[in-house]
Amino acid sequence: MKRASNHSCSQEVNATAQGCIRIMNYAHVLYEPSPAGCAQVLLSWVTGLRLARLESRVIPGVSPMNARRGMQGAIEVVMMLLSVLQANAVVLDIDANLKTVDAAAQRAAAAGASLLLTPELFPVGYAPLRLHSELDPATLPSIRGRLADIARTRGIGLVYSLPAPAADGGWHISATLLDAQGTVLLDYDKVHLFGEEERKAFSAAQAAPGVVDFNGIKTSLLICYDVEFPESVRAAATRGAELLLVPTALSAGFDAVPQVLIRARAMESQLNVAYANHSGHEDGCDFLGGSVVAGPDGSLLAAAGEGAALLFAEISTESVRAAREQVPYLRERRTELYRGWEDSAPQG
Repeated sequence: MKRASNHSCSQEVNATAQGCIRIMNYAHVLYEPSPAGCAQVLLSWVTGLRLARLESRVIPGVSPMNARRGMQGAIEVVMMLLSVLQANAVVLDIDANLKTVDAAAQRAAAAGASLLLTPELFPVGYAPLRLHSELDPATLPSIRGRLADIARTRGIGLVYSLPAPAADGGWHISATLLDAQGTVLLDYDKVHLFGEEERKAFSAAQAAPGVVDFNGIKTSLLICYDVEFPESVRAAATRGAELLLVPTALSAGFDAVPQVLIRARAMESQLNVAYANHSGHEDGCDFLGGSVVAGPDGSLLAAAGEGAALLFAEISTESVRAAREQVPYLRERRTELYRGWEDSAPQG
């Protein structure tokens, strides 16, 4: 956890007998309402990429839009629809929390998303001291198995965050990336713990973020406070990451983190960054919500307000390549100078 504007529709569309849709100006309808339920869909075009916020139950009959490949000259371009869950967890009510994840995975897969990102520690709820004292570590393999079943059953990649055993006998805060068959592709343990509660309940890790291929996109993980350090994001970028997935637990009052800092991190390291936060009240903490997806040029691809939401953003490898060619931050770094500057800085 880190410490302690809803998008509104500018045009209302009349409800039909089958459902109801809200659409922003300049938007194109991607999902048609069905007799099975009412949908509220927000779609817009931002820097040539489609994004959507879907606030409905499953919409049957939607054709999938999973990762797509194309060629521009000799360069392969991969595009993927990404989904981000923002929701309120119930501390230590694992069944309720996994039900929320499963429902989101079902909706996201039906909408054509290839991957669902969920918030920090969402399956068990964010309450470090209670987890430390009340969560039975013997239950963790079963929880991981149930999450793998969700990915496999719904046919969608999944990022979740749970406590994980640490070498010192304690726990790390971890994040795991699964493919659509429920196979683990990548694990990451949180390096930067925030606040006394996290430091009492968990151990800080040291390993750099790894990078794996997810459906043709080089993908990495950080957790919450990690992303606020430019060095962490840069470590993922220099290892080739094009997409950075960040489960988080950010409390209310720190709007600048998702609204300013996440976009700055995406722009300075020129990769897509998705940031999934809790909403509502959990164990004495009011969460900000405000989940976002930012593009490699710092553009805002999707954003949530304070309440529960399922965001969608289409990301591509071409946007990363174009940003890195236009302004080659990564290639023109002078790391040997920076190390010297730090070593020679006054102490104290």
